[in-house]
Amino acid sequence: MGMDVHGRELRYFVTVADELHFTRAAQRLHVSQPALSKQVRALERQLGTELFRRDPRGVSLTPAGEALLPHARRALAAWDDAAAAVRAAEAAARATLRVGMSTSPGRGGLLPAIRSRFTAAHPGASLRLRQVPWDDPTAGLADATSDVAFVWLPLPDPERYAWTVVAEEPRLVALPDTHPLAGRAALDFADLADEPFLALPAAAGPLRDHWLAVDARGGRPPRVGAEVAGTEETYEALVAGLGVVLVAEGNAPLVSLGGVTTRPVRDLAPTRYALAWRVEDRHRPLVAAYAEACRRVRGGDPRRAPTGP
Repeated sequence: MGMDVHGRELRYFVTVADELHFTRAAQRLHVSQPALSKQVRALERQLGTELFRRDPRGVSLTPAGEALLPHARRALAAWDDAAAAVRAAEAAARATLRVGMSTSPGRGGLLPAIRSRFTAAHPGASLRLRQVPWDDPTAGLADATSDVAFVWLPLPDPERYAWTVVAEEPRLVALPDTHPLAGRAALDFADLADEPFLALPAAAGPLRDHWLAVDARGGRPPRVGAEVAGTEETYEALVAGLGVVLVAEGNAPLVSLGGVTTRPVRDLAPTRYALAWRVEDRHRPLVAAYAEACRRVRGGDPRRAPTGP
């Protein structure tokens, strides 16, 4: 037997079953008692059986009503959950996504292209860009001040994060124009191994080691000439002759200003720049949408890519 039972009819039935009194149930539902009785009768007709016994002593459930009641409660609870999920999705679509970065990803107009795709899919959402100091290699993900972030790999505690690679670039060395090695067209890392290096703050963890090329030193510790926590500090330290520094090819223009030059390093593995997010946030609609926009713009390789809600 086909039927089309409405949620309103189930809610009316459950309320009467709770009160076992049509007048009190009508008051709870803010409807008239005749209207409530009419809806319950309509449900009974659809089901082909009485759900309540009505007699001068009051109202009670029939065996059919007793059988229906737990199913009706579950159906209403499931509908309430579904409605809450829809409201949450709508609220998320109107929310703000915080995008952290320690280095601006200028690379080929990446940010405007991602923004364009993202806002086309979520016109009610807004993006807030956050510049984060270099001592936080997660660019705000670790302390949840960013929802997604442009970061250099490797990340500390990598199991906490997922990412999609934005760019893979050679590591160059930046050094003063007056440095004896500045006249060469390209260098081997062995030429640099004994040089003092500019280093990220110790809090940067594995990322500090990456930019010191610890993996290419054969167990020999690096010489740290100074710690730097930003682009301007790096440039000033280079000009002052405090050390040399490895930089991604895309960031070379930020430090190769007057008095500083960059050179390729032949035998270093490239560095990877990525959009990352916390694994626990992979189902958040805006996080998933921004990651998807990034992948479509750059064709990045996803690692534990997020799914939609």
